[in-house]
Amino acid sequence: MTDAAPSNPSEPHIAHTLLSRAHSPTTTNTLFTDRVVKRAVTLRPTSPTPSARATRRSARASREAATKARKSKKPRPLSAAQKRALCLYEIPKEQQKYAIYEPLHSMWCGYMREVLGLVKAEGEQGRPTKYVTPAGAGPMVASADLHGAAVEVVRSRCVSRVGLKGIVVRDTKFVFDIVTKGDVVKTVPKEHTIFRFEVPFLEQEGQQQHQPLVFEIHGEHFQRTAPDRAKKSFKMHFVPDL
Repeated sequence: MTDAAPSNPSEPHIAHTLLSRAHSPTTTNTLFTDRVVKRAVTLRPTSPTPSARATRRSARASREAATKARKSKKPRPLSAAQKRALCLYEIPKEQQKYAIYEPLHSMWCGYMREVLGLVKAEGEQGRPTKYVTPAGAGPMVASADLHGAAVEVVRSRCVSRVGLKGIVVRDTKFVFDIVTKGDVVKTVPKEHTIFRFEVPFLEQEGQQQHQPLVFEIHGEHFQRTAPDRAKKSFKMHFVPDL
């Protein structure tokens, strides 16, 4: 530690000289005494060299703190209660119209024709298929998105649901929400229910008219969301008796 005083006592201190250029002599002497001469110097003993374990622990704590700070800045997803409070899954009354979803059904029919190979998508080579078999079409139908499908309940343990028809407007894990021609949204559980839907052929001029393809699906096989079904491989298994 070196002394702050100059080597020659007759020479003024450099700090005193600089302060005198900006302040009066009284203020200069006060500042020089309080800030320079009587300035407290904080001393601490020399720290020992940290061990390798302490170094690793400190580095790990720093990484965890940085990760926690980074995660805290990310927006947190909404909880189920918040989604219900915001009515994110509610269809407004003015939008519960069958006519609104008829164009969606037309788009879905085109989508299913491409899934089944009845027509070729843009960029695909080869001819469309002429035959649709249960073994070949079953896995594709099971993994398809049913938003926009016109379904009918053909069998159910709840007999009051049999005969219910409408367009699927929401496909959740356990239920189908369908809008009927009476402009009413009905919630139909998938469990213990068989649904039927049709996929019409794309008719062209000069060709023979064909009957639409009719599929019947068990709701138990569709108790997953549409994204989950798209990436799951389906296998034959026991079909419960309705």
